[in-house]
Amino acid sequence: MEALGNNGTTEAITICRVSTRDELLMIRELQEANLGKNISAEDRDKEGFVTAEYSVEFLELMDQYSHSIIAKNGEGVVIGYALVATRDTYGHHDLLTNLFDEVFPLSYHGKTLRDTNFVLVGQLCVAVGYRGLGLVQRMYAFYQSELKAEGYECAVTDVAESNPRSLKAHKKSGFDTLATFTYEGSVWHIVCLDF
Repeated sequence: MEALGNNGTTEAITICRVSTRDELLMIRELQEANLGKNISAEDRDKEGFVTAEYSVEFLELMDQYSHSIIAKNGEGVVIGYALVATRDTYGHHDLLTNLFDEVFPLSYHGKTLRDTNFVLVGQLCVAVGYRGLGLVQRMYAFYQSELKAEGYECAVTDVAESNPRSLKAHKKSGFDTLATFTYEGSVWHIVCLDF
C-alpha cells in the first residue's frame, strides 16, 4: 500500500508483527502521543484517543506470548498498532484484567468466552498523519489472519462510547457489539471480531 507521507511524498506502508524492542519503543511513543489525558478535548472528539497506558516492560511481556500487529511507513517508523493480549497477561495490568473479567461470562456461538480461545485487542492506534487511509481495516485483516492461524477463534476489545471514531472503525473492520458496561462512569462497548 502506498500513502501520502507527512513530507508530502508517496511511501509504502507495511503491516507485520512486532519483531524488535525498537518497535515496542515506537508503540509506546505513539501511545503516549495519543493518550486521552495528553490531548485536547477537541482533538479527542475529532481524532479519537487511547485510554490504557502500558509501560515498555508490559509491552515486552505481551510480546512474549504473541507478537502484536504494527503498520510501518517507508522509513520503518511504527505509524499504527493493534496489540495482542493473550490470557497469559491476565493479572498483569488492571485495565486488561478488568476487561477479561467483563468478557469471560459473555456468550459467543453458544458458549461463554471463558470457554473460547480468544485474544483481547489490548489497544489500537494509528498516527494522526495516517488516519483515513484504511490502516485499521488492513491491520485487523492481518490480525485476524495471523491469530486464526495460531488457533484463536475471535478477538475481543472494548471501545469507549465517548470515542465514536474508534467505534466506527471497529464496526467497519467487522466487529460486532456483544455487550456494554459502565466503568468509572463511562459506557464501554465490548466488541468481537469473529475469525
